[in-house]
Amino acid sequence: MNPANVRLILSREIRDQLRDRRTLFMVFVLPILLYPLLGISLMQMKQFRTERPMRVLLIGADSLWEEAADPCDPPLFEGGQFAPGLCPGWDRAGDPLELISLAGQADTDAEALAEQARRAVQAGQYDAALQFPADFAERLEAQRRAIRRWAATPHQGQPARGAAAQAGEADHGPPAVPRPTVLYTTANERSRIAMARLSAALDRWTEAVGRRNLETTQLPATTVRPFEVDTSDVAQETAYQGAAFWSKILPILLVVWAMTGAFYPAVDLCAGEKERGTLETLLSSPAERSEIVLGKLLCVMAFSSATAVLNLLSVGATGWLVFSRVADSYPPPPLAPLWLAAALLPVSALFSALCVALAAFARSSKEGQYYLVPLMLITLPLAVVPMTSGTELALGNSLIPIAGLVLLLKGLLEGAYAQVLPLLPVVLAVTAAACWLAIRWAVEQFNSENVLFHEGERLEVRLWLRRLLRDRQATPTAAAAVLCGVILLVLRFAAQAVLPEPASFSGLACTHLAMQLALILAPAVLLTALLAGNPRRTLLLTLPRWQTLAAAAALAVTLQPVGMALGDGIQRLYPVSPEIQESLEHYQAILARGGAGAIVLLFAFLPAVCEELACRGFILSGFRRLGHRWRAIVASAALFGLLHGLLQQSILACLLGIVLGYLAVQTASILPGILFHFLYNTLILAATWTTAAWLDHWPLLRFVVRRGADGAVTCPWPVLLLGGLASAALLAWFARLPCVRSPEEELQAAIRAAGSEPCALG
Repeated sequence: MNPANVRLILSREIRDQLRDRRTLFMVFVLPILLYPLLGISLMQMKQFRTERPMRVLLIGADSLWEEAADPCDPPLFEGGQFAPGLCPGWDRAGDPLELISLAGQADTDAEALAEQARRAVQAGQYDAALQFPADFAERLEAQRRAIRRWAATPHQGQPARGAAAQAGEADHGPPAVPRPTVLYTTANERSRIAMARLSAALDRWTEAVGRRNLETTQLPATTVRPFEVDTSDVAQETAYQGAAFWSKILPILLVVWAMTGAFYPAVDLCAGEKERGTLETLLSSPAERSEIVLGKLLCVMAFSSATAVLNLLSVGATGWLVFSRVADSYPPPPLAPLWLAAALLPVSALFSALCVALAAFARSSKEGQYYLVPLMLITLPLAVVPMTSGTELALGNSLIPIAGLVLLLKGLLEGAYAQVLPLLPVVLAVTAAACWLAIRWAVEQFNSENVLFHEGERLEVRLWLRRLLRDRQATPTAAAAVLCGVILLVLRFAAQAVLPEPASFSGLACTHLAMQLALILAPAVLLTALLAGNPRRTLLLTLPRWQTLAAAAALAVTLQPVGMALGDGIQRLYPVSPEIQESLEHYQAILARGGAGAIVLLFAFLPAVCEELACRGFILSGFRRLGHRWRAIVASAALFGLLHGLLQQSILACLLGIVLGYLAVQTASILPGILFHFLYNTLILAATWTTAAWLDHWPLLRFVVRRGADGAVTCPWPVLLLGGLASAALLAWFARLPCVRSPEEELQAAIRAAGSEPCALG
């Protein structure tokens, strides 16, 4: 690689981008103006905020007003509102409560009043309604008198403090008071706010009534509330006071603006050059494809970094100016620029490489714009969900790209160095690996002539379907493989949401049978008949040698202990939630009611046949059309893992799917994979059936498996070591088998043998 060529391409691309007024506006002008204008708008919007009172309907509250003939002590209402002290913080705020009483309630049935109030709240005439039971104040006063008599009566060996009370009250205590009811609707935000305020006021009034009842027994108020709790913010002594707010905002903004700042220049540098016809001139230059990609990548990284920096500076300045006028708000931590600057380089490199690859794949700038939404749909959950769910950085989520980096930044901004710094090497290694893969993908996009020079075409559905059925290849395309995987995932998700939870073994068997046959096997077979010219070759329906079947069976036996250990390690990284664990125990209890033969047939043999024909048959054959067998194996394994509902099962299934895909490629047959899948599932079921009685009856089993106190089945380390060595030897034996390549793989192998892909045109 010639650095001079990279420098020339970088300067060329930067000059071209600086001549584009739209790029300059997006990178430099918009960040400076956007957030100050947004802050000014928010401050101005307060002037237009309407303060219409929240209307609350009162039912049965006539005797609770201070102005009543026999008012309740202490009163709940005073002067048309709640009594002072019952609603601190919002009694003088905007949107106060307007209390309205119905006229003529004495002659109306309570149920009729409640129904009338319910309809009024549903219709929006009132934001909420507060209904008290009949004779509520009288019964509250009767309870207080009973408390006074009950406290003066000797009971449980305590001496009397006054006149004797009635025997019934002394034995059973004061009578209970019926509960008031707050009617509201979750369809209206004002109604929910009114309900919260009513509940807070009633809670404070209940405490006031309790204190007054204590006074009647001549007991101090400290009897019920013996002490108060003081709080002290230790962050006042540090520079991280209020950092929890900024630690949730700044990392997300860094990711979003680094991605947005990289996307639009990348589209203009790649897809835009295709439209302008200047890409061919650049490719015909003496520069290598990798040098061209690196020059464009550095240019995109520069604009991505500039966009992110200017947006973060604008957010920080606007936040400091706006929040300085708000109580209990604090500026960003002083070390925030340092941590954000350190994270900016890998983040901008990752998104710049992804955007360059996507833009190179696009036929035009218009098509390139469409790729922003899928990229954001994939990226935003990785950045936003960990911040909103209160997740802390751990070894498990540090292995997730973007999510681990966001959580690391969150901990650094909060000053939790002891927690996040030990995981810093893991996050850096994962981020570096993701950047390397993205850059390599971008280089390969530029090395593919089909990607760089495919032209846009209008889609005519009728002609497309006719050509699809008429010009079928022997095996499906990679797009057909993706289509099949998406269909399987959507059908499985819909089935899990619609099908009822089974309560018996027969119901579980019927549900599992329907999902395997109708939702996995049927779509794969149907797509094979429609999109593949040679179904036998697509589904790998060939008879292998008996040695490969024996080796696949032995591999299932030797790899099963290693798989159990991997599954245990995955559960340690990503623990199963109590709700999911309870559901799994429920399914295991249902599974235990069936016979061994039916369980093996339904949950070991049937998935082996259906899932292998779909994933290692149609999907793997389609991905092999790309010309890279290992990419096809990994892609089909990823879809195979996603077909399993739980995250822990998906990770382990993806790893086993790589082994299954390798068997299918090396043997050119689906049968070894089916046999491996069947035996592996059977051994898992046998491990769950293993009980202490089995171990007592066959002592030799203790050398192979052990059952812990929690019921988990594990294998001793010698068994794991021997199983791993034997599995490696068997996989090495499969590697020596002659591999039958697809035509696309033959073409790629010929290109690599001739000295890799051509560096330039002409």
